[in-house]
Order: sequence, then C-alpha cells, then structure tokens
Amino acid sequence: MKLFITGISTDVGKTIVSAIITESLEADYWKPIQAGDLNNSDSHKIKKYISNSRTQIFENSYALNTPASPHLAAELDGIVIDLHKIIEPKTDNHLVIEGAGGVFVPLNEKECVIDLIQPDYKVIVVSRHYLGSINHTLLTIEALQNRKINVAGIVFSGEENKSSEAIILSKTGLKCIGRIEEEPYFDPNVIREYADLFRENLLEL
Repeated sequence: MKLFITGISTDVGKTIVSAIITESLEADYWKPIQAGDLNNSDSHKIKKYISNSRTQIFENSYALNTPASPHLAAELDGIVIDLHKIIEPKTDNHLVIEGAGGVFVPLNEKECVIDLIQPDYKVIVVSRHYLGSINHTLLTIEALQNRKINVAGIVFSGEENKSSEAIILSKTGLKCIGRIEEEPYFDPNVIREYADLFRENLLEL
C-alpha cells in the first residue's frame, strides 16, 4: 500500500500524521521534495518520532535550501524541479509519501504537488481547524477527486471541532481515519499511542 499524505495548507500536521502512519504500519517513508530546514528536515523528524526497527527512510529527490514554495526554493538554488527525476524508491514494504504544503503548491512553472500523486497511491488529507478550513478541505478533496485520485480518508489535527468535522465528512462521504489532539508535545511514546489507535482503520484502506 502506498499512502500519499497531503494537507489543506501548510503547518497542519502532515509530518506528525506521516510519523503516526509510518509507525502504525511499520512502513517506509519518503518525502520527495524538502524545502528548507535541511538539518532538521521532515525525514529527520520521522526518524526521531518512530520506534519500530523495520522502517526505512528514503532520501529526498530534491533537498532545497530555502523554506519557501518548492518552485521558488529551486529557483534560488539555480535549478528547476523535473518530475522525471523524482523516482519512487523501490520497496516491498508499505510506503508513506509526504507531500509539501497543499496540493496546488507549485513545483515549477507547470506542475504542482498534485502532479506527484500516482494512480496507485491512496491519498490521506490532513485537515486542521481554523476559520476557512472547511472550504480549504472541501476544495482539496474536490480537486483530488476531479482528477480521479483515490482519496482514502481524512485525519483531523488539533483542537476538536465537531461541527466542522461533521459537515466535512457529510459533504465528502469520506472516512475519518483518526484525529490528533492538541498535544503538548510529540515523542515516540505519543506517536506509538496514536499509531495503535489508527492501525485498524489504516489496514482497512
């Protein structure tokens, strides 16, 4: 199973969700494009959060120096992101693929993060509640479905909002794979607790 983790915006909890799912399935992890924070990248965070011995963390296809939209970060590094050079790592294990920002974050002048999603991927959308997040969540899911991309479900991150969650699930017909509370911190123990809670729903995808 190949699970692509995307969010409705930036800083909504994609890396935490990726860590939980990676730990839950003892999956491999791959972030194709990292922009900025190269000494404390999302791959570094995944390694810090997980505690199983099976997961393999694959190198980024592009590791860009500036914390910015990938198209700009690449331009500042003097390169252009070429999707043909983003080659999925080979593994017999489950694979968790983490996107960058939302689905329409540009990678170059023509292509966006959504163009990284392959036909055999199942997409998990991470939604975090803020004013406008219902709209952002529904737009993200509609954009994916318009491209005939398999949206496997939603993870809600942060403080619970029952009204928002109910209307999103009702309008999309999607499954809630789990929700992550506004935790004071995340460490391998907290990640493992959520991994146990998510596992049954993940194995049903």
